[in-house]
Parts: sequence; structure tokens; C-alpha cells
Amino acid sequence: MIRRGRQSKLKKIKVSGKHVILSLVFLVLGYMIAFSYHVTQKEIQKKQSSLSNKQYEKILDLRNQLIAQEETNRKLQKELNQKQAKVLENEKDLSKEAQVFFNLAEDAEKYRMFLGKVKVKGEGVKITLADGAYNPKVDNVNNYIVHELHIFKVVNELYISGAAAVAINGQRLTSHSYINCNGPVITVDGVQHPAPFIITAIGDPDVLSSAVNLVGGVKDQLVNDNIVFSLEKENEIIFNPIIGS
Repeated sequence: MIRRGRQSKLKKIKVSGKHVILSLVFLVLGYMIAFSYHVTQKEIQKKQSSLSNKQYEKILDLRNQLIAQEETNRKLQKELNQKQAKVLENEKDLSKEAQVFFNLAEDAEKYRMFLGKVKVKGEGVKITLADGAYNPKVDNVNNYIVHELHIFKVVNELYISGAAAVAINGQRLTSHSYINCNGPVITVDGVQHPAPFIITAIGDPDVLSSAVNLVGGVKDQLVNDNIVFSLEKENEIIFNPIIGS
């Protein structure tokens, strides 16, 4: 009985020893798992922290680059605006100079036309002045003859109304032309022309004819002086340049 009791007691002690060992094993294993988890979490947090810092630094660097680029763009835009303003100013100056040159060229062309140095072609008017029918009852026959005064009235009115060129019996007038009356003939720059006198002018036909036909104007004055007056509008008149001086 005593031996069986000792065996039973020894058996209980062995069983308890196994439980203690298993408990220690599980305890150590749990500690190792917990420690490993804790270390792993620290590593993960460290990596995450390191990654976050790198991302922040990268974002900050990109932001600084963007700010610097925007500042550069503002400076370039300001410089561009200044250059555009300068270009606009230069264009205005050039346009003024171009207008001046255009006006000079236009004036030179007009002077050449007045001097008879260039060929002129265009529409205009043809005015014919003829001596009036002689009345034997009138003592002075000159009252029925076309004089240089009548020619001057027509020519001056045509020039004033914008005629570009004028000719008498096909002889083109210049700024230096002179007209003399010698009895029944008219001398233009030394060349004699008998009546009737055909005065042709290049310009706006409506304007020229309206100016000459004004009430109390050139036409009425000539008719009152017994001059036979007629006016026709022409679609094309050609004046060749004057050769020589």
C-alpha cells in the first residue's frame, strides 16, 4: 500500500513537471512571438516614417521648383509685355514714316503729272470753246472771239476742281505753261492754235462738270461773252509725257 502510494505520488510529480515545462515553453514562445511582433511593428513604422519623410521632401522640393518657375514666368511675361509695347511703338513709328513716304510719293506723282513728265490716263471731260456768230451791227468783233481770258477761266476751274492734267487742242499744259491771244488764234507755250479750242481734263467727270456748270460760274460767264460752249464727259483720256524742257 505504501509503495503504490509513492508511485502515485511520483506519477503526480512527473505529470506536474511536464505541465511546468510546457508552461515555460509556451511562455517563452509567446514572449518570442510578442517580441518579434513588436520588433516587426517598429521596423514597419520606421520604414513608413522614412518613406513619409522622403515623400514630404520630394513634394517640398517640387513645390519650391514650381514657385521658382512661376516667378521666372512672371519675369518673362513682364519682359514680353515690355518688348511687345516697344514693338507696337516701333510699328506706329514705321506706319507714320510709311505714311510720310506714301504722301511724298503721292505728291511727287502729282508734281510729275503737273510737269507733264509722266503719262496720264483716265476719265474726264472735254470742253469746246468756239467763237460766237458775228453780228455786223456790233462795232467790236473781239466781243465774239475766244480770248486767253476765257481759256484761263476754264483751265483754272478745272484745276481747282481736282483735274490731274489738262490739255488744249491736244497740247498738254504744265506748271510753266503760258497762253497768249493773238487775234483769232491762241498761243500755248509758243504753239499757235486756231478756234475752236478743245480743252480736255482728266479727273472725276461729275465733279468737273458740276464745277464748270455752276449757276453764275464759268459756263454762264462765257455764254454771256457770246462764246459757244459745250461739255462732254469722256470715259478715257490719254495724255503722253512732254518730251524736252
